[in-house]
Amino acid sequence: MSVRIARVAVAAPLHSLFDYQIPATVDVAVGSRVRVSFGHTRPVGVVVEIVDRTDRPGNRLKSLEAVLDSGPLLRQQDLAFLTWAAAYYHHPIGETVAAALPLRLRKADRMLPAGEPAWALTAEGRQPPHDLARRAPRQAEILGWLSALPTGQAPQAVLRAALPDSAASLRALCRKGWIKTLELPATPDAVNRSDAGPCLNPEQLAVVETLSGDIGRFAVSLLDGVTGSGKTEVYLRLAAAVLARGKGVLVLVPEISLTPQLLARFRERLGDTVRVLHSGLTESEREQTWQRMRLGLSQVLLGTRSAIFTPLADLGLVVVDEEHDPSFKQIEGFRYSARDLAVVRAQRSGCPVVLGSATPSLESLRNVQLGRYRQLHLDGRAGGAQSTRIDLLDTRDQPLRAGLSQPLLERVASVLGAGEQVMLFLNRRGYAPVLSCFSCGWLSDCPNCDAHQTLHKASGLLCCHHCGAQRRVPLACPACGAEDLHPLGQGTEQLEGFLSGRFADFPLIRIDRDATSRKGSLERQLARLHQARAALLVGTQMLAKGHHFPRVTLVGVVDADGGLYSGDFRSTERMAQLLVQVAGRAGRGDRPGRVLIQTRYPDHPLLQTLVRHGYRAFAEQALVERAAAGLPPFSHQALLRADAARLADAESLLDRVAKWARRRAIPDVELWGPVPAPMIRRAGRHRAHLLIQAPQRDALHLLLQALPEFIVGLPRIRRVRWSLDVDPIDLY
Repeated sequence: MSVRIARVAVAAPLHSLFDYQIPATVDVAVGSRVRVSFGHTRPVGVVVEIVDRTDRPGNRLKSLEAVLDSGPLLRQQDLAFLTWAAAYYHHPIGETVAAALPLRLRKADRMLPAGEPAWALTAEGRQPPHDLARRAPRQAEILGWLSALPTGQAPQAVLRAALPDSAASLRALCRKGWIKTLELPATPDAVNRSDAGPCLNPEQLAVVETLSGDIGRFAVSLLDGVTGSGKTEVYLRLAAAVLARGKGVLVLVPEISLTPQLLARFRERLGDTVRVLHSGLTESEREQTWQRMRLGLSQVLLGTRSAIFTPLADLGLVVVDEEHDPSFKQIEGFRYSARDLAVVRAQRSGCPVVLGSATPSLESLRNVQLGRYRQLHLDGRAGGAQSTRIDLLDTRDQPLRAGLSQPLLERVASVLGAGEQVMLFLNRRGYAPVLSCFSCGWLSDCPNCDAHQTLHKASGLLCCHHCGAQRRVPLACPACGAEDLHPLGQGTEQLEGFLSGRFADFPLIRIDRDATSRKGSLERQLARLHQARAALLVGTQMLAKGHHFPRVTLVGVVDADGGLYSGDFRSTERMAQLLVQVAGRAGRGDRPGRVLIQTRYPDHPLLQTLVRHGYRAFAEQALVERAAAGLPPFSHQALLRADAARLADAESLLDRVAKWARRRAIPDVELWGPVPAPMIRRAGRHRAHLLIQAPQRDALHLLLQALPEFIVGLPRIRRVRWSLDVDPIDLY
């Protein structure tokens, strides 16, 4: 009798599959979950292969303990994609496969049923008290929303998306017996394609026609469209065409903040088959969406970077919106790029991928130069919106109030007085970056990091934005006892406080991580803005990404100097992208927009190029500079990070790696370091880096293939934590 061996991916920091004998009475499929004995633990793994032989001696081969699924959760093509990703990023295969499963399924939990939990009106709920709208307006809104549906019922996920922050009202209605919960059968979502979209301009028509010709085959297109040019409408037209062929659509966005607005537009045009996946959902909601996409019950998935691993029944289109955004790169654990994996997944699925941005990454532009990507342009704003005027405000000899110059304040007053909206951008949250004692010079340093703790005045806390350490704001200087403590610099909280006093007659809305931390708060803040006439909007880079604010006619960049003089060679690219994206929020309606950028360096070449010639001119210049320096995208990098209780231990490990790598003498591979990290101490650990670079990707990966095994074999390795980052986007 032949022996069947299951090769299992177990979520452990080891770069191999593990062999287990399949009992003769057990039926197991590739892609299903199993429970195994692994050291002193009994984890859940996924069967990647079934073979008939193993290198392990038969008497040492353990058997599967249990099969947890009646059929495969991941298809062969899903496993092949994950295996490729693990190999490319040199990450343990078990942890890579685990990244594709909802959190509950990484444990031994049974899958939730494929049907969906829903809310439904009862007979009593169809005839609520006449004064309910006055006494409980939110409850009345929910009942009215359900009453407008033909069946009087809706999936919980759909209702939550339409009426955010309604959990308390739903519970109250349920207690009154006006609504009830039920389980909807696992039926496919209806695709209700609407043709009610705006008329396309000639540029959009040409782009849609070109991209439509790619449906059914692999092609990569870089959609380079200025802000407000109607890229989303192009995505919608393509998605509708793909759905008409019975195939699925995956749309990736960089942050949760973009999903409410985009989700509303997609559902309006494509119906309830559009689902969303991001960290703001409950684990049950995430699993429910994952299941429906896997089974083909829903066909359009809108999600952040982890959505790239979601199995779709028949993928026909991949869209990466704001493809330049660094949020697509996972910076901890499995350090993948969702944008780059999107291209690989589309290739393996034989479908087109569209990378959209008003400020394309230099990597994507380089791929255009090499003929790997096709570049399509949208140079005009949709709907006849006018181009935005950009001016620099020299603040070198200007008195500033909360970081704002008098010319900017005067312009803000003028725009608000005209009944229009203003957006002020400052990429620092909190009240001030640091608290200082003017008597002795004490600074609010983080006890765990080589960084300052930021003052958050409203909460009365000093917070480290790197490790999360917090403490109460001291009443007196901890060093000398003086009560002469003062904030240095500005953050969005300080800006909000100053403006709310200066422009008290106008609504002021702050959008940053602190102000939108509660569930549904972002949606409520954006709704306030859209309902207001004249209003002030203050925020961080959350505002720079894809939002549509048609009444905003003035954008003020409070401080543009932060990224002009950085040690990171990507800092100017990021600054240029951020400034252009922020500027693009102005003048998207029927009124012209203006952007005022405050700077102490108005003659800086980057700012001059952006203002006079735009982002494309900057990108062309930046590519020439990168080529001359031999930096990405004209070379390929991997960053080996190490941290330990002592810096010497981290540097020692990296030094041994560097000596080993140099002995291998792979042509053209360069090693820079080891050196201390720019922020040496973080969260109480001391950090060091070794940068590995090569002009050809193959040479780099030839070295990286043997690197994990070498490190694991080093003595005293447990003293040091290490990680490998392939294609790093920062050196911190």
